[in-house]
Amino acid sequence: RHTETAPLPSYDEVLVCTPDTEEEEVELLIRRALSEGSQDQKIFCLLGADKLVYKVSERLEFHFFHLAHSSSVPNYRFLIFCNAKAHNSYVITAFDAYKVTFPYYDKMEIQSYLKKNLKVPSGTAPVAQAFEEPHQQNIKFVFSERAGMGE
Repeated sequence: RHTETAPLPSYDEVLVCTPDTEEEEVELLIRRALSEGSQDQKIFCLLGADKLVYKVSERLEFHFFHLAHSSSVPNYRFLIFCNAKAHNSYVITAFDAYKVTFPYYDKMEIQSYLKKNLKVPSGTAPVAQAFEEPHQQNIKFVFSERAGMGE
């Protein structure tokens, strides 16, 4: 959150992790983040990466470092968000050298920022909600049993 008017990540830039998140979903996001077309101001995010099972966490580390070393994209934007209290997470250990502590924002600051940047259109279904941004982009939250698989 560098500026009040900066756009939020779009739906194709965010993967919300659960214990059921599969390796392929993580790999696809990493490939998008480190591919040639990713430099158009997109910010790719893994949310709740500490919830990934051990095997998927290991593969996240492998795919990221393998692709980062072989990528020709020098200024990619890839963020991994974890719960600071998840001390037994493989992801936290594997990426410890890159750890950044975010400054504290109180609840009112966050709510104010979201009110400025997110608007819920009227008549939106509760399962998939679209938020209209100031830059006329939409963010959609879609919950799927097989996300990233076209289902």
